[in-house]
Amino acid sequence: MTRPPPPGTPRARIPGPQQPPPTYPQIRPGLWKRCLWGGLALWVLTALVTYATRNTTLLPTLILLGSFLMPVTFVLWAYERHGRDLGVSVILGCFLTGGTLGVLGASLMEYYLVHPSLWMFVGVGLIEEAVKVAALMFVLRRQVRIRGIRAGLVLGATVGFGFAALESSGYAFNAALSTHGIDLRALLQTEILRGVLAPFGHGLWTAIIGGVLLSYRRPNGRFHFTAPVIGTYLGVALLHALWDSTHGIAVWLVAQLTSGGLSKELFAQGFIPRPTEQQAHLFTLFSVGGLVAVALFGVAWVRSLARRDPSWRNTP
Repeated sequence: MTRPPPPGTPRARIPGPQQPPPTYPQIRPGLWKRCLWGGLALWVLTALVTYATRNTTLLPTLILLGSFLMPVTFVLWAYERHGRDLGVSVILGCFLTGGTLGVLGASLMEYYLVHPSLWMFVGVGLIEEAVKVAALMFVLRRQVRIRGIRAGLVLGATVGFGFAALESSGYAFNAALSTHGIDLRALLQTEILRGVLAPFGHGLWTAIIGGVLLSYRRPNGRFHFTAPVIGTYLGVALLHALWDSTHGIAVWLVAQLTSGGLSKELFAQGFIPRPTEQQAHLFTLFSVGGLVAVALFGVAWVRSLARRDPSWRNTP
């Protein structure tokens, strides 16, 4: 007959089943919010100090903060909400390597293949979307396990945002240069405009083609260029071309409605000489309305792809 131990005797504790450590690093929720507001505060502070001191050595800091703020914020949001299991190294590879290769490839191909014409923006759309897809495939060439719509949406957007960040920094640098020295106002205006439009451009388009591409990726890691993949690529390139040509289309519509005609040269130049007040209002309406229409179509396309993948709703 066993007797209970006397009071105060320490008892051995049998450890319960332990959960295996996660295969991906844990981050506190809301990191993307802290990055957004903290980065915005630093950008505003840098702009104020640069304006007050006229210190040109601050221009690289101002350009990089403004160009990378929104793309990095959206990549962090996508990683935190839907891509933690993909791994930080893949995210960084897609953003830095994929974005850089995309910019370099697009610059080379556009230099040799694209010339001023009515179809110039179609060529730009086809080239830039092709090089971003190629960059995504290059980064994922050894990541055989990564496939599916959700992974394609997250990583495709990451490549696109890396491309957008580097491209925006170049546009901001060009805007700052003028014949009279550094144009700080043009630099700030460029960064604000491209920062606001960043979520509806390269990141959105590459997310669409990335989602479809990885949904048809074979288990052995090979990419399968099916008819839906090719059709999606052409559709995304068309969205890209419409986005870039919205300015010229708005000029054409205004001229058709107010003067009854427009030459090809005027369409290519993208402005109306000595516009009336009515023409100015119509141009603003058509140009802004065109961008909104293209953005809404792209967002609806992404949402339709996300609904097809049940894991999109089950991620953290």
